Amino acid sequence: MLNFSVGPVQSDDYVLGIGGEQVPYFRTAEFSEITLFAERTFLEFLAAPQGSRAVFMTGSGTASMEAAVINCLSGKDKALIVNGGSFGKRFTEICAVHSIPFDEIRLPFGEPLKESDLAPFENKGYTAFIVNIHETSTGVLYDHALISSFCRRNNLFLIVDAISSFLADPLNMAEMGADVVITGSQKALACAPGMSLAALSPRALDRVYSINCGVMYFDYKLYLENGVRGQTPFTPAVGIIRQIAARLKTVKENGGVKTEVARTGALAAYFRKNIGGLPFSFFSKSPSNAVSSLTVNGNVSAYSVFTELKDNYGIWICPNGGELKDKVFRVGHIGALTEKDYDTLIGAFISLKNKGFFK
Repeated sequence: MLNFSVGPVQSDDYVLGIGGEQVPYFRTAEFSEITLFAERTFLEFLAAPQGSRAVFMTGSGTASMEAAVINCLSGKDKALIVNGGSFGKRFTEICAVHSIPFDEIRLPFGEPLKESDLAPFENKGYTAFIVNIHETSTGVLYDHALISSFCRRNNLFLIVDAISSFLADPLNMAEMGADVVITGSQKALACAPGMSLAALSPRALDRVYSINCGVMYFDYKLYLENGVRGQTPFTPAVGIIRQIAARLKTVKENGGVKTEVARTGALAAYFRKNIGGLPFSFFSKSPSNAVSSLTVNGNVSAYSVFTELKDNYGIWICPNGGELKDKVFRVGHIGALTEKDYDTLIGAFISLKNKGFFK
């Protein structure tokens, strides 16, 4: 199968090779050095502020979303959440479960965040701002500078979900003023799913140590304490940490984060340029490099495009759920993909068109 989803994505052979090896015992100096290297490089790629730390937690991206909220916010906070899709909504659900007071900025699906959306919330006593900087469900990339300026003016603690944006779009943690940035192993890192990563600024560290999060497994304090020696408090997904370290090392050797972001952007541009003449329209007005969100012109369900490619062409694209299920499908640009792979996908679309599939 050729995989154009947005997670899990296609992995390079050297990453797959690590996944096929016996998992080693991990309470060793050798494994500690792997974890410490991964932390240093992750923070370097994010341009994290001096004194930042990283946490490697076994769990999906949602685990990292929840951990960021419960370790850095409390009932004394008042959060403002950008809700423009499934994952913005998920942050509202997490805050509701943990009794974190919040309001939300509701955006129409596919629409960017604008100054006029933020204006009603100026100087309203908020203490934190939470955003999925790339709303993966719709493909929208929100304006970093706009969010940064708003948060600085209002002195807001900024939590950024970059789960599908890290290594796909430019992101400078220090310049943005982000206090927490999270990502996951199965997106542009192109490793197996199962590890969530969080970068914590010095201001975030102060909050972590001043808040009782009320849980054990998700307690950042335990991860930070053990992370000093390159370990985790509980058994991690050892093989995936090894994959992440190898992937970060390769990106670094190949020119670093800017080169990787440029590679992803070039693939996105190539695909978007070459689908002219097909019965598709772009759904998102401010797309991330990571994914193109498309609607089908006509009466064909977007989900049926997904099933047709999966069942008859050996290709995965990414369907949507909920009210967008029949309206939007997504094509990812992250992972071990090439222009030739996109030629194959576009050829499949043309084949469907020629068969009269798009009525």
